[in-house]
Amino acid sequence: MASDEKLFYTIGEVSKLADVKPYVLRYWETEFKLLNPQKSVTGQRTYRKKDIQVALTIKRLLYDQKFTIAGAVKKLEELEKEGLDQIDLFVEQTAAQAPPTAENGEPPVRPLGLEISDLHEGAQLEPDGKLMELERLILECGDILKKYG
Repeated sequence: MASDEKLFYTIGEVSKLADVKPYVLRYWETEFKLLNPQKSVTGQRTYRKKDIQVALTIKRLLYDQKFTIAGAVKKLEELEKEGLDQIDLFVEQTAAQAPPTAENGEPPVRPLGLEISDLHEGAQLEPDGKLMELERLILECGDILKKYG
């Protein structure tokens, strides 16, 4: 991040930087105590550089390294115990690892279907990402229910 950056970013800006929807960031705030952006007097979230780094770390854990939410919470707590600079280091170390893509350059489609062994707390996902796909679908369903329910 360049030195001429702003001090605070909106959820929309962070959403674009992290390449996730704003509702995903809001959901992550409920699951990860370290992701806790300040709110302005009007109630809008204001993300600082540290918040963006935490969001990027969460995304890498969930999307690239295929951790479950519970597993990512534990890993983030470990990184926090080592110091917040370890989160920056983790982001830098994993940034070079590109996620797998299909021949057309799009992320691969992950088949659904859960095994009981996928559901134990702190487990990493199988390479096909079945549990991650289920979590994504649950978030989308929640968003639809809020909109139309």
